[in-house]
Amino acid sequence: MRVLVSGGAGYIGSHTVVSLVEAGHDVVVVDDFSNAKPTVVGRLESLTGTHVPVHAFDLKDADKTAQLFSMEEIDAVIHFAGYKAVGESVEKPLEYYRNNLDSTMSLLEAMRRHDVKKLVFSSSATVYGEEAPVPYEEGWRHLESTNPYGRTKAMIETILTDVAAATDGMKVALLRYFNPVGAHPSGTIGEDPQGIPNNLMPFIAQVAVGRRSHLNVFGDDYPTADGTCERDYLHVMDLAEGHVAALEHLEKMDEACRPFNLGTGTGTSVLAMLKAFEKAVGRELPYEIAPRRAGDLTAFWADPTRAEAELGWRATRTIEDMCADTWRWQSENPHGYPDGSAPVA
Repeated sequence: MRVLVSGGAGYIGSHTVVSLVEAGHDVVVVDDFSNAKPTVVGRLESLTGTHVPVHAFDLKDADKTAQLFSMEEIDAVIHFAGYKAVGESVEKPLEYYRNNLDSTMSLLEAMRRHDVKKLVFSSSATVYGEEAPVPYEEGWRHLESTNPYGRTKAMIETILTDVAAATDGMKVALLRYFNPVGAHPSGTIGEDPQGIPNNLMPFIAQVAVGRRSHLNVFGDDYPTADGTCERDYLHVMDLAEGHVAALEHLEKMDEACRPFNLGTGTGTSVLAMLKAFEKAVGRELPYEIAPRRAGDLTAFWADPTRAEAELGWRATRTIEDMCADTWRWQSENPHGYPDGSAPVA
């Protein structure tokens, strides 16, 4: 298939581009580079050995989005593009609702006009909210996130469910993933957050490479094995391969729209992840215990049974793989991607 990857220069999008090409698909990227460095594109072309057409604009621009679909032959879409920082979404809810919802509406309208009926959506485990029992199962009906970012994901899931039901032949996979970490094993591409990292793994990596003085561990008095929060950490290459599996499964789906958890099914604590990273680096890393953060859940992880049964996908890479690949990326790219101008298709 010729696949449009929105947000394809971002962390998860870029790794998925590699997996798509490896699986024999053609890729077109659209990205406004508000949360990605343009220099990732050259690295993608080097890794894949192929030209990656890139359209650099904001998907909220409905005219440019429609023009893109007129210019390119597109069979399917994988939709990553969107703002994604939980804390920032609490501070700037209007920007999050406008960006994440409007870009999706623009994309869906262009898909409708050009009769593109295959879509894989980048959703999140945040849609399960605080009340869902652990492990999270896709059948949980009460989607209500604790923050605007998560609510945009839940809203978009609802929109896609309604649009798919009303569009003859449309198939949509909603991929609810947990805590993506790691990097491509080559060390060529990886996670390069802007400013202070919001997530654990890139923060540890920046401590290890000397960009941060120490890691703050928010709370050590949770009812877990070592008192720190537990999360379902998933290697980004496993996640990328999950998107390919979902894309190739769409035609076999009985439902027009179906959610799938992408996770390992196992929780790992903050301190356990830190220790695993120390092993990858070969030395201890400084950390301090800080007060709990508001809104942090004690522990959650996926029930990945549906993805394995229906998509033929399961996570295979270990915590050790995640740490080793992250450290390879960060140590070879201590300041992330270099700056550069946005490429044009």
